[in-house]
Amino acid sequence: MRRAARLMAATVGTGRAAGSGPKRPRPEPDPAPRIGTHDGTFHCDEVLACYLLRLLPRYRDAEVVRTRDPQRLAQCDVVVDVGGEYDPERHRYDHHQRSFTQSMRSLRPDKPWTTKLSSAGLVYCHFGSQILAGLLGQPEDGPIVKVLYDKLYENFVQEIDAIDNGIAQAEGEPRYALTTTLSARVGHLNPRWNDPNQDTEAGFKRAMELVGGEFMDRFDYYHRAWLPARVLVEDAIRRRFEVDVSGVVLELPQGGCPWKEHVFSLEQELALPDPLQLVLFPDRSGQWRVQSVPAGPHTFQSRLPLPEPWRGVRDEELSQLTGIPGCVFVHASGFIGGNRTREGALEMARRTLAQRHGGGSVEQMSPLPSWSPQKGPLAQWGGFQGLLLGMAETVPAQHMEWDRSGTL
Repeated sequence: MRRAARLMAATVGTGRAAGSGPKRPRPEPDPAPRIGTHDGTFHCDEVLACYLLRLLPRYRDAEVVRTRDPQRLAQCDVVVDVGGEYDPERHRYDHHQRSFTQSMRSLRPDKPWTTKLSSAGLVYCHFGSQILAGLLGQPEDGPIVKVLYDKLYENFVQEIDAIDNGIAQAEGEPRYALTTTLSARVGHLNPRWNDPNQDTEAGFKRAMELVGGEFMDRFDYYHRAWLPARVLVEDAIRRRFEVDVSGVVLELPQGGCPWKEHVFSLEQELALPDPLQLVLFPDRSGQWRVQSVPAGPHTFQSRLPLPEPWRGVRDEELSQLTGIPGCVFVHASGFIGGNRTREGALEMARRTLAQRHGGGSVEQMSPLPSWSPQKGPLAQWGGFQGLLLGMAETVPAQHMEWDRSGTL
């Protein structure tokens, strides 16, 4: 009786008698999109390309089909690193064909990079702004998206492009081998030549986790640490004459700030008459450091190392040698030194300037180096403070709920 009553109530509730007609068939769900790439030995570029695509809403649940079968690839919604064609309208992104010579600059003339693109660079070129806008919850043409797009290509994706295309960092024989790059670590996830099991599927999934984690970590660092650091550096430059009359010594309010690249770009953007030489900042223990500005963005050479007689000397011996109380150390290369107090570190900087120029004025210093940053969105802003007003809001939490296979 109870069962009959429930059935009657359900029938009344639907407004239709039981057995009054056939039920409408439910529509079949759309098949999951498919990302095609080659099988066999995998490399960092197609792994990153697949990961980046799965950060897009349309490919979030995509199946990665690893094959070289043209018929199976033809059924894929997007194909990377295989197929022998580059056709963005059909979402085909291979770079191995002889006719392919594209770089970021050739596809986007507003960009300066001429490194030949791999499948990773192709996907980033076409979809990177969409991906970052989604992660940040900001418009694609917004200044922060533009800045991070450039930064992540120059310092993450470009390396993968160059390695996959066999482009060396510099001419000549390197002094030592770099064997722990992301591309190398991905390569080590392939089966060894003499492993009984040569299946690459499990290794490819592990590579997706590795590359995805590295990309998201780098994105988070540039967004939350590198960008805000520019505010501190720009403010320090504007206050530099309050630190020393030379105008070539900066003081940062805290250590650990990634200041070097910002110094190079701001020197150019603000048209500083003299190159910056030394930077003061407190370390985590409350002591102070004085560090030379590097000669360039990718060199260990210093513009103005601390005096040679100080190098490698420590503590009281160093204080007696310099005549400055509270000295802690000077590195053997002279690129950095320490003092217990701000005043002591500043005096070390002033003595360094005096010895470098024989007691003369800063006009004796060499001009700014010829290196110049790209004319990107930061250079177009009169000041950087306004750019970071939007950074008070963090990345929306839902965008950071991601797993390392590429699913947010």
